[in-house]
Amino acid sequence: MAEARNGDVTIHHEMFGDPADPALLLVNGLGSQCIGYRTEWCERFAAEGFFTIRFDNRDVGLSTHLSEVAPDVMGVAAALAAGRTPQVPYLLADMARDAVAVLDALGIERAHVMGLSMGGMIVQQLALDHPHRLRSITSVMSTTGDPDVGQASAEARALLFGAPATDRDGAIARSIEGLRIWGSPDHQDDERTAAMVGEAFDRSFDPAGQARQLMAIMASPSRTEALRQVTVPALVLHGDQDRLVDISGGRRTADAIPDARFEVLEGMGHDYPPAYWDRWVRLVTDHARAADRAGVPSS
Repeated sequence: MAEARNGDVTIHHEMFGDPADPALLLVNGLGSQCIGYRTEWCERFAAEGFFTIRFDNRDVGLSTHLSEVAPDVMGVAAALAAGRTPQVPYLLADMARDAVAVLDALGIERAHVMGLSMGGMIVQQLALDHPHRLRSITSVMSTTGDPDVGQASAEARALLFGAPATDRDGAIARSIEGLRIWGSPDHQDDERTAAMVGEAFDRSFDPAGQARQLMAIMASPSRTEALRQVTVPALVLHGDQDRLVDISGGRRTADAIPDARFEVLEGMGHDYPPAYWDRWVRLVTDHARAADRAGVPSS
C-alpha cells in the first residue's frame, strides 16, 4: 500500500502505467473513494501514455479519518449565514496540499490533474496555490464557490443534507436514489451502482468523514476572482443534466480561467457512466498533450 504524508494526515494512493510517462493525478469528489475511478477507466488513461494515480482524500477510504472531530454541517451553515468564520478542521486548500503530498511521495515534479465535483474544486485550488506543480488542469462537474451558480436542485439538496445511511443496504439504496435525481438519465444502472457502492462500503464507510469534507467545501471562499490569474492550461467539463452541481458552476469556472476550454457532455448528470469514458479520455488526453506541446508555464 502506497502512502503519502501531509503533516499528521496519511494519504493512500494507487498507480497505473509507466512511471516514466507524464503523470495524471485523479482527484475524487465528496465522500468518494479512489476506487470510484474504476480500474478499467484508469487503465484507459494509462494506455494513452499517462502514469495514472488515484488516491483517497482525507476522511474517506484508506486515508486518515479525522474521527476526533464531530461534524456540524448545520453549525457551519449558521455561521456563514451570520457572517462569521466557521470553525472547521480543514479547508479545500489543505486537501490540495494532500494532493501535492502524493506527488512528492512519488517524486513527481509536475502533473496533469483532473478532479470531479469537490475534486474539481481541489484542482482549482491547486492551480491557485501550487501552479508550479501542474502541467494542466481538468475541472469536471464542479464550481467556483460562488453562491449564485452551481447550486443543487431542491430535491438533490434535500437528499444531500438528509440523514446518512447507517448500513450497507441503506447506503446502496441512498446512492441509487441519488443517481435517479442527479445521475445521467439515459444511463441508470442500479445493478452496477449496487455493486460499486457495496464495494466502497466494505472498503470504508464513514458518513462523518463525508460531512467534514462538506464542511470544508462550505467554509472555503469563492475562487472566482483568483482564478482570473491562473495560467495553467485548463479544460472544464460538465454534463447538461447535472442536478447536484448545476452546469452554471462549470460555465463560471471556464469564464474565470483565462483561455479555458469548456465542453458540455450532453445527457450526462452528476456521475461518470462508462458510456462517456471514450469521449472523456479523448478530451483529457488531447488537452494534456496540447499543454505539453505548448510547454509548462514558469509561474
